[in-house]
Amino acid sequence: MAEEPRRRALVTLPRDDQILITREFAAPRALVYRAYTTPELVAQWWHADRGTIDSIEIDLRVGGRWRYAMTAKGGFPVVFHGEYLEIVPEARIVSTEVFEGMPEAAATSTVTFTDSPPGTTLAILVQHKNRANRDVHLHSGMEDGLHEAMDHLDEVAVALGRGRG
Repeated sequence: MAEEPRRRALVTLPRDDQILITREFAAPRALVYRAYTTPELVAQWWHADRGTIDSIEIDLRVGGRWRYAMTAKGGFPVVFHGEYLEIVPEARIVSTEVFEGMPEAAATSTVTFTDSPPGTTLAILVQHKNRANRDVHLHSGMEDGLHEAMDHLDEVAVALGRGRG
Protein backbone atom coordinates (compact mmCIF):
# COMPACT_ATOMS: atom_id res chain seq x y z
CA MET A 1 0.00 0.00 0.00
CA ALA A 2 1.41 3.37 -1.00
CA GLU A 3 1.91 5.93 1.72
CA GLU A 4 -0.37 8.95 1.48
CA PRO A 5 1.54 12.10 0.48
CA ARG A 6 2.07 14.73 3.17
CA ARG A 7 -0.47 17.49 3.22
CA ARG A 8 0.94 21.01 3.22
CA ALA A 9 -0.34 24.07 4.98
CA LEU A 10 -1.39 26.81 2.61
CA VAL A 11 -0.37 30.31 3.67
CA THR A 12 -2.27 33.20 2.05
CA LEU A 13 -2.63 36.92 2.70
CA PRO A 14 -6.33 37.86 2.52
CA ARG A 15 -5.63 41.49 3.53
CA ASP A 16 -2.59 43.65 4.25
CA ASP A 17 -2.84 42.91 7.96
CA GLN A 18 -3.76 39.20 7.87
CA ILE A 19 -2.20 35.78 7.45
CA LEU A 20 -4.47 32.82 6.72
CA ILE A 21 -3.15 29.31 7.22
CA THR A 22 -5.22 26.33 6.11
CA ARG A 23 -4.42 22.64 6.26
CA GLU A 24 -6.24 19.35 5.81
CA PHE A 25 -5.89 16.67 8.47
CA ALA A 26 -6.51 12.93 8.21
CA ALA A 27 -8.34 12.77 11.54
CA PRO A 28 -11.86 13.71 12.63
CA ARG A 29 -12.50 17.24 13.88
CA ALA A 30 -12.92 16.17 17.53
CA LEU A 31 -9.45 14.58 17.53
CA VAL A 32 -7.74 17.49 15.80
CA TYR A 33 -9.37 19.84 18.32
CA ARG A 34 -8.27 17.63 21.23
CA ALA A 35 -4.69 17.49 19.92
CA TYR A 36 -4.76 21.30 19.49
CA THR A 37 -6.06 22.07 22.98
CA THR A 38 -4.64 19.45 25.37
CA PRO A 39 -1.30 20.51 26.93
CA GLU A 40 0.41 17.11 26.83
CA LEU A 41 -0.64 16.66 23.20
CA VAL A 42 0.39 20.19 22.15
CA ALA A 43 3.82 19.39 23.63
CA GLN A 44 4.11 16.59 21.07
CA TRP A 45 3.72 18.85 18.01
CA TRP A 46 4.26 22.54 18.76
CA HIS A 47 8.08 22.36 18.85
CA ALA A 48 8.20 21.49 15.13
CA ASP A 49 11.53 19.70 15.63
CA ARG A 50 13.11 23.09 16.29
CA GLY A 51 13.74 22.83 20.01
CA THR A 52 12.70 21.40 23.34
CA ILE A 53 9.38 22.18 25.01
CA ASP A 54 9.81 23.87 28.39
CA SER A 55 6.13 24.27 29.23
CA ILE A 56 2.67 24.25 27.71
CA GLU A 57 -0.06 25.92 29.76
CA ILE A 58 -3.68 25.98 28.59
CA ASP A 59 -6.65 27.31 30.57
CA LEU A 60 -9.24 26.63 27.87
CA ARG A 61 -12.08 28.97 28.81
CA VAL A 62 -13.08 32.49 27.81
CA GLY A 63 -10.78 34.75 29.81
CA GLY A 64 -8.37 31.88 30.35
CA ARG A 65 -4.76 32.18 29.32
CA TRP A 66 -2.36 30.04 27.34
CA ARG A 67 1.44 30.05 27.16
CA TYR A 68 3.79 27.89 25.08
CA ALA A 69 7.54 27.99 25.82
CA MET A 70 10.46 26.16 24.28
CA THR A 71 14.20 26.45 24.03
CA ALA A 72 15.17 26.51 20.37
CA LYS A 73 18.10 24.46 19.10
CA GLY A 74 20.23 27.64 19.12
CA GLY A 75 19.67 27.89 22.89
CA PHE A 76 17.32 30.87 22.85
CA PRO A 77 13.80 30.96 24.26
CA VAL A 78 10.73 31.00 22.01
CA VAL A 79 7.66 31.91 24.02
CA PHE A 80 4.12 32.81 22.98
CA HIS A 81 1.14 33.59 25.18
CA GLY A 82 -2.38 34.91 24.94
CA GLU A 83 -5.90 35.03 26.29
CA TYR A 84 -8.93 33.13 25.03
CA LEU A 85 -11.64 35.50 23.77
CA GLU A 86 -14.11 32.97 22.32
CA ILE A 87 -14.37 29.19 22.44
CA VAL A 88 -16.83 27.00 20.58
CA PRO A 89 -15.71 23.45 21.42
CA GLU A 90 -14.51 21.47 18.39
CA ALA A 91 -15.35 24.39 16.08
CA ARG A 92 -13.68 27.74 16.85
CA ILE A 93 -11.13 29.37 19.13
CA VAL A 94 -10.37 33.09 19.15
CA SER A 95 -7.43 34.27 21.21
CA THR A 96 -4.80 36.93 21.45
CA GLU A 97 -1.30 35.85 20.42
CA VAL A 98 1.83 37.54 21.71
CA PHE A 99 5.38 36.55 20.82
CA GLU A 100 7.25 37.53 23.98
CA GLY A 101 10.27 38.59 21.92
CA MET A 102 8.12 41.23 20.19
CA PRO A 103 5.15 42.06 22.44
CA GLU A 104 4.28 45.20 20.48
CA ALA A 105 3.23 42.98 17.55
CA ALA A 106 0.38 41.24 19.38
CA ALA A 107 -2.25 39.72 17.11
CA THR A 108 -5.62 38.01 17.32
CA SER A 109 -5.94 34.46 15.98
CA THR A 110 -9.17 32.79 14.94
CA VAL A 111 -8.83 29.03 14.59
CA THR A 112 -11.64 27.07 12.96
CA PHE A 113 -12.07 23.31 12.76
CA THR A 114 -14.33 22.16 9.91
CA ASP A 115 -15.37 18.68 8.86
CA SER A 116 -13.97 17.86 5.43
CA PRO A 117 -14.44 14.12 4.93
CA PRO A 118 -12.53 12.03 5.47
CA GLY A 119 -10.91 14.42 7.93
CA THR A 120 -10.76 18.02 9.07
CA THR A 121 -9.80 21.40 7.70
CA LEU A 122 -8.01 23.63 10.17
CA ALA A 123 -7.91 27.35 9.35
CA ILE A 124 -5.94 29.90 11.36
CA LEU A 125 -6.60 33.56 10.58
CA VAL A 126 -4.01 35.81 12.23
CA GLN A 127 -5.17 39.41 12.42
CA HIS A 128 -2.31 41.84 12.95
CA LYS A 129 -2.60 45.53 13.86
CA ASN A 130 -0.88 46.57 10.64
CA ARG A 131 1.00 45.34 7.59
CA ALA A 132 4.42 45.90 9.17
CA ASN A 133 3.65 43.49 12.03
CA ARG A 134 2.15 40.98 9.59
CA ASP A 135 5.26 41.13 7.43
CA VAL A 136 7.59 40.60 10.41
CA HIS A 137 5.53 37.51 11.32
CA LEU A 138 5.43 36.31 7.73
CA HIS A 139 9.19 36.65 7.20
CA SER A 140 10.20 35.29 10.62
CA GLY A 141 10.78 31.80 9.26
CA MET A 142 7.45 30.70 10.72
CA GLU A 143 6.38 28.94 7.54
CA ASP A 144 9.03 26.20 7.69
CA GLY A 145 8.28 25.50 11.34
CA LEU A 146 4.58 25.70 10.62
CA HIS A 147 4.73 22.84 8.11
CA GLU A 148 6.64 20.65 10.56
CA ALA A 149 4.30 21.49 13.45
CA MET A 150 1.21 20.78 11.34
CA ASP A 151 2.69 17.43 10.22
CA HIS A 152 3.20 16.50 13.87
CA LEU A 153 -0.29 17.73 14.81
CA ASP A 154 -1.71 15.45 12.12
CA GLU A 155 0.33 12.52 13.46
CA VAL A 156 -0.89 13.16 17.02
CA ALA A 157 -4.56 13.41 15.97
CA VAL A 158 -4.35 10.27 13.82
CA ALA A 159 -2.69 8.39 16.70
CA LEU A 160 -5.56 9.43 18.98
CA GLY A 161 -7.93 7.83 16.50
CA ARG A 162 -5.93 4.62 16.69
CA GLY A 163 -6.19 4.64 20.47
CA ARG A 164 -2.65 5.90 21.04
CA GLY A 165 -2.33 9.12 22.96
